[in-house]
Amino acid sequence: MNIAGCNLLFSPGGEVVKRVSDGDTLTVKDEQGKDLTVRFACIDAPEVPHSRKERESKRTSDRNQFAWGEKAQQKLESLVKQGGDRVKLTITDSDRYGRKVAEVRTSNGTFAQEVLVREGLALVYRPYLNKCPSRDIIEAAETEAQQKKRGVWGDSKFTKPWEYRSLNKKSG
Repeated sequence: MNIAGCNLLFSPGGEVVKRVSDGDTLTVKDEQGKDLTVRFACIDAPEVPHSRKERESKRTSDRNQFAWGEKAQQKLESLVKQGGDRVKLTITDSDRYGRKVAEVRTSNGTFAQEVLVREGLALVYRPYLNKCPSRDIIEAAETEAQQKKRGVWGDSKFTKPWEYRSLNKKSG
């Protein structure tokens, strides 16, 4: 199905979530029973540690990033559970890693990106905002989180995820 340039992937009740990788990526089982990795459109969540070295890092910037990343991941896991482990995807693109980029709603209608951004557990990712059908909702959620200093917005030591990744590529 294609509505206004967006591919809607629908199964009755939504796709079954197999795994929440972090605060903005999950794996679902598609209609053919294959695993499909989904990267959230419109947002960027703090990083989670991917290696033993990262998990054991004592660097303040790592500890801070990973603490927020784990909170975002836990919130997403909670949202998925509340939705009966099913999500409905509005696929907007594919990324360079072959993942589908999508807006994600739980089977009970909760817009995952909006909740994560409103709670300060993810940030609007502006470079790709033009491919975001719900950009107004996401931007309003971030404005509210900033004004109320929720989540990362209340943490003066927090580094935006894209800046953190960029700094760690150079020093990595």
